[in-house]
Amino acid sequence: MMNIDALTGKIADIVASHALGGGEYARWLWQDGKGTRELGNNEYGCADAANILYTIGQFPTGQAREDMLAALLALQDPATGLFEERTHHTIHTTAHCTAAIELFDARPLYPLTALKKYQTVEGLYGLLESLNWTGNPWPQSHQGAGIYAASVLCGEVSLAWQNAYFDWLWAHTDPKYGMSCAGTVDGGTASLSAHMCGWFHYTFNMEYARRPMRYPARVIDSNLEMYNTHTLSDNERGKHAPADVFGRTVGFREIDWVFCVSRAMRQTPHRFEEARAALTDFARSYIPWLESLDPQKDEGLNDLHMLFGAVCAVAELQRALPGEIVSQVPWKLVLDRRPFI
Repeated sequence: MMNIDALTGKIADIVASHALGGGEYARWLWQDGKGTRELGNNEYGCADAANILYTIGQFPTGQAREDMLAALLALQDPATGLFEERTHHTIHTTAHCTAAIELFDARPLYPLTALKKYQTVEGLYGLLESLNWTGNPWPQSHQGAGIYAASVLCGEVSLAWQNAYFDWLWAHTDPKYGMSCAGTVDGGTASLSAHMCGWFHYTFNMEYARRPMRYPARVIDSNLEMYNTHTLSDNERGKHAPADVFGRTVGFREIDWVFCVSRAMRQTPHRFEEARAALTDFARSYIPWLESLDPQKDEGLNDLHMLFGAVCAVAELQRALPGEIVSQVPWKLVLDRRPFI
């Protein structure tokens, strides 16, 4: 049994160190070697401070809550309705900030004018079909999933539009792997792990809308195969990135895998004990590693957005493995409330 109370305190201190006052938050505290980071108030700094504090049970109250919400709302462009930050596609940033605002029981102030073209079935299908599923499924999923999350959370699309969205995903799911667009894994250049990380984004939309996976057993098979063969770090077929090793990064790859496995387990008894054993094995390695990191030096902990990804992984592991991970206040995955991270 692992007690994560010390990790909770460590993470709360990191978030506090990024506070700029008035509800604003920096994403990073220090610059990188190329000078590319946007220091100071940042969309992902503000959104992920709220996301993290919600997850660890320290969401603000009173004036602090009002200030954080006001800071987030102020980041929206009134003319387009978009939230923009240079490290991510605008649909991702818009969905991410909109999802953070929902934690305050609120919506963005202005309509998503620039996204109206996708809020018809024709426009939606045009977007989904234009994505590079074969070569770049992970970053491209930010658009394919983000358009759903932003539009639904802002109350701008009908149930018919949502049904059309999930009908498209159902019809195009790869039957061999249970993930990504049919034929694009074997017929493309991206690794299966990249397809999994992309499909995670569509999966949390399905979870939010209470829609079924089409092939949950194949999702289990594919993800256990990658875990058991240590191929979850593949960025390209047959190539590994030393700085991006699964289970030894502060980021999102870990929550992508954990979520896909744990949510598929809810829909099928297929290889249940094997899947639980894999999640347990991963938790017993990953959480102590996170606890060992130095916030004063670690680049992942310096980035509130990447830290949020790791926090999500721990929250989902705690939920998926009853009795394995304990804390005074149980962590709450934001995806159990609304879509998008």
